[in-house]
Amino acid sequence: MKYLLDTHALIWYFENSPKIPEKTVRLIDSGVNRKYICSASLWEIAIKTSIGRLKIDFSFDNLLDEIANSDLVVLQIENDYLRQLPRLPLLHKDPFDRLIIAAAIIHSLTIITVDENIRKYGVPWVW
Repeated sequence: MKYLLDTHALIWYFENSPKIPEKTVRLIDSGVNRKYICSASLWEIAIKTSIGRLKIDFSFDNLLDEIANSDLVVLQIENDYLRQLPRLPLLHKDPFDRLIIAAAIIHSLTIITVDENIRKYGVPWVW
């Protein structure tokens, strides 16, 4: 299977947080599954930590290093994501979530998320 981690899933995974279910951790840890993150998640973390709206248990630099040393693939924003954005219903206005949803649609990925707003878009998801 191919999975795209939502921003909170990425953070909680690297924090070893009890907020992320063990079955979800097993999906991410599995060497059989392909795991992706959207660069929009990294932008979101960088912006929100720098303005004090998000606290994480590690430095942003450390997160980037951990990702580089993992089997996670970072998807850079592509024009196809941007073309998909106007086609998405305006169910909520979070630009980071909308880019994550567009990436999932374009690459046929299942999103690992607990976010009910993302689930409203009818994209495949697990938690």
